Amino acid sequence: MSQGRHSSARISPLANLFVIGDFILQDPEATPENKGTDATENNGRQPEDLQTAELDSIYSELNTTPEGLTKAEADSRLQKYGANSIQEKEQSALARFFRFFWGPIPWMIEAAALLSALIGHWPDFAIIMALLLYNAIAGFWQEHKAANALAALKASMAPRANILRDGDYQSIDAAQVVPGDIVRIKLGQVVPADVRFIEGKSISIDQAALTGESLPVSKKIGDIGYSSSIAKRGEMTAVVIGTGHNTFFGRTATLVAGAGQSASHSQKAVTHIGDFLIVLCLVLAVILVGTELYRDIVVADKWHWSDIINILRTVLVLLIASIPVAMPSVITVTNALGALALSRKKAIVSRLEAIEELAGVDILCSDKTGTLTKNQLCLEEPTVFSAEDKNQLILAAAIASEQGSTDPIDQAIFAELSSPIKVTDFHLKEFTPFDPVSKRTEAKVMDNKGKTLFFSKGAPQAIADLCQLSGDAADNARSCVQQQASRGLRSLGVARKESNQQWLFLGILSLEDPPRDDSKDTIRRAREHGLQVKMITGDDVAIGKEIATQVGIGTNIYAAANVFEKSQDMDHLPSATIDCVERADGFGRVFPEHKYAIVKALQGRGHQVAMTGDGVNDAPALKQADCGIAVSGATDAARAAAAIILTSPGLSTIVDAIDEARKIFERIINYVLFRVSMTLDIMVVVVAATIIFGFSPLTPVMIVLVALLDDIPIMTIAYDNTLLPKQPVHWQMRDLLLGSSIIGLFSIAQTMGILFLGMAWLDNTSWQSWIALNKEQIQTIVFLQIVAGGHLLLFVVRSRTAFFSKPLPAQPLFVAIVGTQAFTVLMCGLGWLVPAIPWSIIGLVWLYMIIWMFFLDLIKRLLYRRLSDI
Repeated sequence: MSQGRHSSARISPLANLFVIGDFILQDPEATPENKGTDATENNGRQPEDLQTAELDSIYSELNTTPEGLTKAEADSRLQKYGANSIQEKEQSALARFFRFFWGPIPWMIEAAALLSALIGHWPDFAIIMALLLYNAIAGFWQEHKAANALAALKASMAPRANILRDGDYQSIDAAQVVPGDIVRIKLGQVVPADVRFIEGKSISIDQAALTGESLPVSKKIGDIGYSSSIAKRGEMTAVVIGTGHNTFFGRTATLVAGAGQSASHSQKAVTHIGDFLIVLCLVLAVILVGTELYRDIVVADKWHWSDIINILRTVLVLLIASIPVAMPSVITVTNALGALALSRKKAIVSRLEAIEELAGVDILCSDKTGTLTKNQLCLEEPTVFSAEDKNQLILAAAIASEQGSTDPIDQAIFAELSSPIKVTDFHLKEFTPFDPVSKRTEAKVMDNKGKTLFFSKGAPQAIADLCQLSGDAADNARSCVQQQASRGLRSLGVARKESNQQWLFLGILSLEDPPRDDSKDTIRRAREHGLQVKMITGDDVAIGKEIATQVGIGTNIYAAANVFEKSQDMDHLPSATIDCVERADGFGRVFPEHKYAIVKALQGRGHQVAMTGDGVNDAPALKQADCGIAVSGATDAARAAAAIILTSPGLSTIVDAIDEARKIFERIINYVLFRVSMTLDIMVVVVAATIIFGFSPLTPVMIVLVALLDDIPIMTIAYDNTLLPKQPVHWQMRDLLLGSSIIGLFSIAQTMGILFLGMAWLDNTSWQSWIALNKEQIQTIVFLQIVAGGHLLLFVVRSRTAFFSKPLPAQPLFVAIVGTQAFTVLMCGLGWLVPAIPWSIIGLVWLYMIIWMFFLDLIKRLLYRRLSDI
């Protein structure tokens, strides 16, 4: 949970004790406080032993005493156990940079660069190398930014600690703390390591960012304190039992370091497309080289080394044509503009690939406090026993509270007072803060008549024992607490007495962190979007079940400890456990490894998972999730591990972000469909024309111009209008490659058709003899058809229905394409960079493409109809 959020709006430590004792509904040994994780191993003992062993045994195992260590002993242990900090192995920046020159698309670009150098096409070489460096630098920078998750975790470690060394307390760097050290912890300080408390009255620890509990936990002698938790009240002395990676915090950091998928779905998709084009390119290259060698050696019976240069030049054209040069850039720009749109919806994207991941999310794992709930306690209808009415009961609870307290329970009580002025009628003489042993507070006051009164509030069982309840009164109190606990409410007993008289049990207050006003509607909207919502909380199951019922998630809420066995490998869960995770509506009393395991289990079943969180304890799951979402007020570690950061509370922002993400994903799919189809068109036409007509229909310069004229304006597809998919959208590679191949096949037919017409125009004796063209002009015709026809094809594939139906192209896309086409027509008509062709031929080519546009649109609609039936 958010450290900052809970420091000012925290539920009192009383609350986690209200259902303890005879009225308990759960085993206190099963609460997160008593389920420690790693500690330092000593003399072969298991890590858990130091968290449960008697204090005398701990001194023996750690070879220490309540008087602490000497400096020499501490230095020796520092060498043995290492610094009390998170250390991770990092690959050098140079090695990480060179990794971006390895992979399908980099291989294609590098091969094209090498081939252009071999045959002396240095302008092509320069352009290709600039592209390669750009992709590597952009990728390296994105990865470098992602490395801040562990840095944020380290930043939250306590910088200083008060340690007993050589008989005196001294402030040292927390990184120098070692197992066996005696440390003093007081209000506002960060616990520097995992400790066991050995001396002092009591201390209240805010460990929500580690364990997910929504309440500070009151500690007493013998209890454990977790590294990086914060002291909220009191002061105690403790012995250090674990440092660095051997702490609850350290294990969480280790999970973050190991969490995360090897590659995003977007990266896998681009790699898949690259593999497909590489294979096709190699097949076509073999056919082309084989045919040319057969002609030169077998048919013509002549051979010259210059023929190799000609063949390599043709292969270079094929290779350049096969590279989806701008695909990574177009996807990045589209995502970046989408991220800007999401920022206006209060969602900040820290990893661009997360937009596509969010579009495919079908399960949303949400935390409870502050996301589904308001994170502020309020009083429900109280149960009156000896009080005259509920106002007297609330007044008594207010008197037993600390004036000016920021404790949410105290604030909730003061907020419900019918007349706050009445509290000032009682003059405070003595106030005893909450004591985890007695489990109550107590105030000694004098009323305006001079009478001395005592008021107390605390755990219902503690107040019942104080009042010596018995018989029906005790049964009624027990029944009331059980009923409220079953509804997820926290109970608070209130009592009063006059001097030397018996305590009176005034009644029981009920407190609840109510759902946000928009939570129920948001859950409904999420389900309409094809999302299943699971609630993940560190609170008790009863509390989680009540909130889940109120917001419409469901009642199938499990205690995480009952689903995941302690010894289980969270990366390899049994099938029965994964089945339970899929069926569940949520989990209560979760730990970081549970959240991580839930995400891994769902991903293993093919789900795309979004995980919300705000604390250090959420960081491993946030990083592992397909789309980790840090909610409003999250800790630095959670924000660093997350891919999307919300700046406004609640889940409604997430549903809005999913809408935007699905639109962005549709735009990218439309572009990929267009780009792969056009790449197939160019590659096959180059090979087919070379084999059939003996010359390449496009020069290397024309290929580069096609890339520029096609892809630069296509970046405006990020602004395009698109229909909002009602269900999660994914990279369906089989359908995508099949669809693009079929459309590409008809595009090939379109280009080959214009090429056959052009070759007929070369024959001055035919019926087209009124048109006199040469081969260079034929290349210009093919160039015009591929550039203009490609943009017309984009108009076709951007819509699932007829290309002229709504939603129509957005103005930026339409203007960019029209402007590009006008420039292309001028290039071909005036001979800029390409041989000029007659204006009449340009008009005929455009008429030809418009006819084909309607035909391709019909093919597309039949294709989508067929794919939807599969």
